[in-house]
Amino acid sequence: MASPRLETYCCPNRDAATQLVMNFQPEVFCGVCIGSASISLLLTILQLLPKKGQSPRKMPKASSSSTILLLISICDILGALGMIFRSSVWLGFPGFIANISVVNGTDVWPSTFCVGSAMWIQLLYSAGFWWLFCYAVDSYLVVRRSAGLSTIVLYHMMTWGLAVLLCVEGIALLYYPSLSSCENGMEHAIPHYITTYAPLLLVLVANPILFRRTVSAVASLLKGRQGIYTENERRLGTEIQMRFFKIMLVFVICWSSNIINETLLFYLEMQPDINEMPLKNIRSAALITWIIMGVLNPMQGFLFTLAFYGWTGWRVDLKWRKREIPWESMSSSTAGENAYPSPVNYQSNIHDSKKISTTDSQQTDEAISMLSEGNTSSDERLTRSSPIYQGW
Repeated sequence: MASPRLETYCCPNRDAATQLVMNFQPEVFCGVCIGSASISLLLTILQLLPKKGQSPRKMPKASSSSTILLLISICDILGALGMIFRSSVWLGFPGFIANISVVNGTDVWPSTFCVGSAMWIQLLYSAGFWWLFCYAVDSYLVVRRSAGLSTIVLYHMMTWGLAVLLCVEGIALLYYPSLSSCENGMEHAIPHYITTYAPLLLVLVANPILFRRTVSAVASLLKGRQGIYTENERRLGTEIQMRFFKIMLVFVICWSSNIINETLLFYLEMQPDINEMPLKNIRSAALITWIIMGVLNPMQGFLFTLAFYGWTGWRVDLKWRKREIPWESMSSSTAGENAYPSPVNYQSNIHDSKKISTTDSQQTDEAISMLSEGNTSSDERLTRSSPIYQGW
């Protein structure tokens, strides 16, 4: 699981709330993390592998949406690997981990492992949050026809730059002036928690707004494609809206427990004695949500692939071969228009107007295809309702 408590635990003089959750059944907790992360890792890779009889999930070269979806999955995979490695070391070498609690100890490797593994997990999941935000931005720009190859470079700069900057800044403030004195005051911990949860809260607040505006823009785009809003267009808009809803639903399910747990732990930290009887229910709720985090955080990778592509099946196709991309047929159809001789009695202005209309329709179809990528039925209906498909 991904929590700023992992870095806080690396401090020998950690706070009582962090001590409470980290010392609660550590063997069971690490086993839960390993099991959940392993299942999510295997199923995520299975989802991403090409399947027999299916076209590869690939976008047109001018779109960065497919790349963003893949990068989100890669961040989840690497984050799950970090959880598996960290929890395995904790289970296999309990004496090694016990040295973290030794103040002024001579062995620096336990603390180095603790800080390094925690930073790895935080950095990868934080980058995943930024990529998810970029996906919402890119979806809106695609509909507005403002996205292209150059935008993916900006996304890389923003995502990795902000993820590294916030992670390093939070860790530096937490461990200042040294690892042995990092929890002497809340001024060390609060900036670290803010830098950890800032991208998560950004996705919770900004993505629904961007997705809602994208859905509204999609409806206008579909209506303006042929001047009518048919049942096919209505279904396409609904499926795109459902896809965005599934993405946010997965995100809320996987990370709401973190917010609840952190709120409870901060409340316990402000109490003079967290072991008082009136706080028993709060302590129990904090421990329950702590275990839930160990289950749900690693499962984000697999659940996101279900939201992105749906269930792709078990039949893996490991043989490489060139396969046609569904929406490539639209581009090839446009290119093939020139192969058909136009009647000589057509006036040039009519031919130009049809060419412009065909180009606009193609751009609209490509934009909708990018948003409904992974949904075969949507792509088929889109192609069949396209003027290009109808031989316009």
